Amino acid sequence: MDTVAWNKSELTVGELSQRSGVAVSALHFYERQGLITSRRTSGNQRRYKRAVLRRVALIRIAQRVGIPLAEINRALACLPDGRTPNQKDWAELSSQWQADLDERIRRLQQLRDDFTDCIGCGCLSLRNCRLANMHDELGEHGPGPRRLIEDRDGVCCG
Repeated sequence: MDTVAWNKSELTVGELSQRSGVAVSALHFYERQGLITSRRTSGNQRRYKRAVLRRVALIRIAQRVGIPLAEINRALACLPDGRTPNQKDWAELSSQWQADLDERIRRLQQLRDDFTDCIGCGCLSLRNCRLANMHDELGEHGPGPRRLIEDRDGVCCG
């Protein structure tokens, strides 16, 4: 596999795909969603500025931790003139997502630690429900998996 020359200022969609590890179809999708941009040659071929690699990397990292594309798009749209994020931009973007990521981590840890034998729904169908939720007291809090959507004090988190 040929590598993309480091000093090449523009990349074809295939080169961008090769260098970023993102499928061509995903790059086209990102472009349709306004996450990345390209220019068209006289032969109507896409050409991406090399800096788009950084945008694609940011998109992939954000997606990997579960940030929806719409939120990624909103964050990138805040950059002046659609510029590629620099180190300061990344620090600001990642700090915006910090609270959401912390909450996801908290919920995953809660699921891992507290619900190995109970789905927390108040269904009374598991042996432990008779002990942990006698008389379906959690059902009075509303529908759904109450232990997953309420914090430890019974306050709704969702």
